[in-house]
Amino acid sequence: MSEGKGPPHEQPARRRFLKTAAMGLAAGALPTNSPATNPSSPDARTEPLAPPGEQTREREQWIPDGYSQDEADAYFVANPGSDFMVDVIKSLDIDYLAINAGSSFRGLQESVVNHGGNESPQIITCLHEEQAVALAHGYAKVSGRPIAVACHGTVGLQHAAMAIYNAWCDRAPVILLAGNHLDATQRLSFVSWAHSAQDAAHLVRDFTKWDDTPVSLPHFADSLVRAWQIATTPPMGPVVIVADAHLQEEAMVGSPAVPAAAPTIPPRGDDNAVREAARLLAQARAPVIVADRLARSQNGVDMLVQLAETLQAPVIDKGGRMNFPTNHPLCQTFAGRSLLRRADVILGLELNDTWGTLKRMRDLVHPDQTQVANPEAKVISIGSESLFLKPNYQNFQRFQPVTLAIAGDGEATLPGLIEAVRKELTDAGRARIAEREVVSRRAHEEMRKTAVDAARHGWDASPVSTARLYMEIWRLIRDRDWALTSGTILSGGWPQRLWDIRQHHQFIGDSGGYGVGYGAPASLGAALAHRPHGRFVVNVQADGDLMYGPGALWTAAHHGVPYLSVMHNNRGYHQEVMHLQRMTLRRQRGGRPAAEIGNTFDEPRIDYAQLAASMGVWSSGPVTNPADLSGVLTRAAQVVDSGEPALVDHW
Repeated sequence: MSEGKGPPHEQPARRRFLKTAAMGLAAGALPTNSPATNPSSPDARTEPLAPPGEQTREREQWIPDGYSQDEADAYFVANPGSDFMVDVIKSLDIDYLAINAGSSFRGLQESVVNHGGNESPQIITCLHEEQAVALAHGYAKVSGRPIAVACHGTVGLQHAAMAIYNAWCDRAPVILLAGNHLDATQRLSFVSWAHSAQDAAHLVRDFTKWDDTPVSLPHFADSLVRAWQIATTPPMGPVVIVADAHLQEEAMVGSPAVPAAAPTIPPRGDDNAVREAARLLAQARAPVIVADRLARSQNGVDMLVQLAETLQAPVIDKGGRMNFPTNHPLCQTFAGRSLLRRADVILGLELNDTWGTLKRMRDLVHPDQTQVANPEAKVISIGSESLFLKPNYQNFQRFQPVTLAIAGDGEATLPGLIEAVRKELTDAGRARIAEREVVSRRAHEEMRKTAVDAARHGWDASPVSTARLYMEIWRLIRDRDWALTSGTILSGGWPQRLWDIRQHHQFIGDSGGYGVGYGAPASLGAALAHRPHGRFVVNVQADGDLMYGPGALWTAAHHGVPYLSVMHNNRGYHQEVMHLQRMTLRRQRGGRPAAEIGNTFDEPRIDYAQLAASMGVWSSGPVTNPADLSGVLTRAAQVVDSGEPALVDHW
């Protein structure tokens, strides 16, 4: 996205500053623990800030081609505005800046590297803006903190739009810094015009939480700190700050201050409403808890366990996050419909789709609605979804009337709800609870047994069955500190059915907006957040999803992010195959071959192992014999343990 030759001060002609400010980077221009100067750092592979041998040499020769010495001097800027922008970013404890390089934020990029020492934030080099945002999305769900993404002008935001929408639907905090050339008289070329806008953030405003276009450096500081607070306050979401290119590149005027940032305490449900919810739950004969994007931390998981055990109420985990341990007797996700049919009180916690939880609609010529839940059940909703909605994009789902709607963050509301339930319990209620405990244990054991029996079907088949794939992965990771970074909705939910998932960090849910192209870069971002903890990260990578953005593999190899990708390789978009099968069946014409046209990519087959190897990622496959899968996964794990990414393909 380069615009060609620019004013000399954008080139390395800041030679006066370099001469007077300890010309040798080795003499201390970078912190001693910077990845660029510390060979033991996981990111020591990144390029040095100056070519070898030039770190202590005066840079008189660094004058842009076609410019005289006097012209270079005329364009010299000693204190560019982007240096201050980096200081503001550092004040927010933002670890990384994910970028696909673009000229509209060249000033900011240079300041991150040279003024900020490429540390907090450190640049993560991405090959597409959509991958950069998805990386930040995955990182935020693991760490609970946002990182920044720089997008180049209008085209950068256009490329990033799908990933931004995913983060919006998934309530993930991402800070977007969008370059722009607002002042038309300062645009350098036709590219500057084509990549600029009067209102740059308008493009993504419908699916971001807040945006601003600062016109001064103090304005930028206020807006970025405000954006950080808004992004991290439930319901969380992406925010956009337009960092004008001229504001980045012009000299600072005065010494603007960096505002102090303090996280906002999440809003909790009204105390009186919470007490009423507790009364209904304590008096219930057959209460059921349904959780979706509830837990933001292990504390959220632990509190949900407390609530469920206090009531001995079965839990249906919708999988927006890891909310409840899969081996707990009260985890009865896969008995959801039968539980809801019997329930007299249903508690929904941060449900994305309450209507779809209580009802279902069949795909017929004239779709019909079926009531899944007991129509007489009292429904309690606790969540932050209603605190921030926008009208255009319909990710908020169909409206469902409920008995009691409590607006507030689910995790923040749980402590008060648990305390209120304990106060409301009577002797009769405790007797019902004891009876439910026996029933729940028996039901959970039966569900696990059924899942294991189902997994045995096609165990030795080739292609490898999905159940066997997940069981082979489980054997590999079960004695490790592990994390699964890929969603499971389109793979039968086998991890939730077969694995022992206990910790919040072990599963982060799916993409939110179900936009294809999320998996590989989001798993990379999640693995980046897991890396300081030494966790073994697994991504079961959909093949079609990878082809939207295979460059994420290169970024993983370039920055040395260790995680294992195992291809879920069915050589097609098989959800769409099933949709076309429905259409041909409904119209009584065609068949399976017709359903595959336009939906499969099997001829020629894509060799994902070669694709990964071409980008510097250790790879193996395709594995065609299921008996070989365990050994290949073991070798791949050794690569990951050494600090490198690995990929295993299978057919």
